[in-house]
Amino acid sequence: MITAIANAFRIPDLRKKILFTLMIIALYRVGAYIPAPGVSVDKVFALIQENSALSLLGLFSGGALEKLAVFSLGVMPYITASIIMQLLQGVIPQIEAWSKEGETGQRKITQITRYMTLGIGLVEAVGLLGVFKGAIVTPAGMPGGLLFTQFLIVLALV
Repeated sequence: MITAIANAFRIPDLRKKILFTLMIIALYRVGAYIPAPGVSVDKVFALIQENSALSLLGLFSGGALEKLAVFSLGVMPYITASIIMQLLQGVIPQIEAWSKEGETGQRKITQITRYMTLGIGLVEAVGLLGVFKGAIVTPAGMPGGLLFTQFLIVLALV
């Protein structure tokens, strides 16, 4: 096993990919501990303890939901968008044609999936904002008040 890992690091391209993956995992774990601005972590934790459905959702976020962290949504919006695009390939002939075009068609599908991910992430962030509205704290003297704080939270989650 150790020799296999050592051999993997001898190949420059594979070493680069492994290090990039480890860096992204570390970045995600750090982002899972940074709470969104204007959120009371104690109130979020109390709301999650009261609601078993939120506790289950918290498992999928790797504990980031308990802090309403910057990476609370995780990869859920992307996975949802990918599933929707796969389903649309059987329904919309143009998307099916793109999937059979090769690299050019796959680029189009990937681009649409990414835009769809942003839209789904925005909807999910607004939904989380609605669920955790009791945990929002507007610091005194913050310009824009509650509306600006809510905008910052949605922006941080997406």
